[in-house]
Amino acid sequence: MEKTWVLIANAERARCFERHATDHSLTELIDFVHPHASLVGKASGGDLTGAAGKGHGRTGHAGTQFEPRTEAHAKERASFARQLADYINEGVAGQRCNALVLIATSPMLGELRPCLSSVSDKLVRSCVTGDLTHYQGPELKQRVNDALRLPD
Repeated sequence: MEKTWVLIANAERARCFERHATDHSLTELIDFVHPHASLVGKASGGDLTGAAGKGHGRTGHAGTQFEPRTEAHAKERASFARQLADYINEGVAGQRCNALVLIATSPMLGELRPCLSSVSDKLVRSCVTGDLTHYQGPELKQRVNDALRLPD
């Protein structure tokens, strides 16, 4: 029997479900909440561009050298994506699933896919852009089916 895991994610929350082949019902395996994602904007006063650094150049004398601007939010999303990929990779290695469906926001998919092991990546059956993290029960099941274009 095929065990399909469905990961639903955005930058702040992710939920992993096992999808049953017979009735397409979803059983939640784990709910991830990334605590730092919602605090990034608040802690930095809303500036998500990061602070420019002042330092010494290669010549060894005092000068101004600026670090590349990197969104703090992007760093947090990358860290969260690695955490999710680790969970998926461990599940695949432990043979707890044999197919994967990823439904996530576009930035999260972009961070998540490269973090998957080659074995996990081969098990991805569908990759859908969207945010279904706040849906529950029958509505979630329907939206997952819609995302996968499957009948009820």
